[in-house]
Amino acid sequence: MLNTETRRGYWCECWTQELPEQKRPALRASFDAYSAPQADRWVAVALRTISPALDPAASDEAWVWLYQGRIATRQALLRGQPCEVSVTHGSTTITWTIRPVTFLPLAHRQGTELPSCVYDFKPHPT
Repeated sequence: MLNTETRRGYWCECWTQELPEQKRPALRASFDAYSAPQADRWVAVALRTISPALDPAASDEAWVWLYQGRIATRQALLRGQPCEVSVTHGSTTITWTIRPVTFLPLAHRQGTELPSCVYDFKPHPT
């Protein structure tokens, strides 16, 4: 059975980048949220979790967003605008991005037969 309904939501990502070396940012995590509160909560939980390990300046940046910037972030998301939250810890910048998206439906596998080739692959012994 094919699900034909699309669903609006938010695609959230967490990236890190080492500043002096100017390496490409590295994707650390991603999350699909189905509401603006769920999206900004994902960032808030991450910031609260890591803030004790951050240097004082980065911890301050985190708490400023948690107390002041979070409301503006949610309002922007509700208007359909993408958002970004960053903190810099030492030489590393950690950035969370949230973008409004439309999630495309996927085919459900219930009640359908898998292609025969799936049985050709055997798990590796551990």
